[in-house]
Amino acid sequence: MWKELIGQLHHDLKFFPPASAAMIADAERKLAISFPDDLRELLQESNAVVGPIGLGLVWSVEEIVRTNLEFRGSEEFRGLYAGFDQLLFFADSGTGDQFAYRIEAGVTPDIGILEWNHENDSRVYVAPSLERYIQQTLQAYA
Repeated sequence: MWKELIGQLHHDLKFFPPASAAMIADAERKLAISFPDDLRELLQESNAVVGPIGLGLVWSVEEIVRTNLEFRGSEEFRGLYAGFDQLLFFADSGTGDQFAYRIEAGVTPDIGILEWNHENDSRVYVAPSLERYIQQTLQAYA
């Protein structure tokens, strides 16, 4: 479903072999959260989606874990930004800004996607769903 949907939105995309349920479960354990269903389903179809000009439209499971652990554990970031424990980063804009789900008590409530701005630490909702985030992002490259 996801590869089909995304593939209809843009022709310059790269899909990858699917992430296994075990990979996703391991990532959830490492991050102490539950992935939202839509992200889990997408990753089980393609473990990352790279968009035009190398855009990290959706990161791989490994990149999601690495980036989130890095941001949460960085002493430097603690002095510059509000905490990142309440975010699950899964994509980037290519300019330093990143896209995330909000985390509440280890789960990602169905409240949409937000963009974290690395320059001013703002966290602004940009889409009501993963599907809408992908549509909006790829429209900018049409």
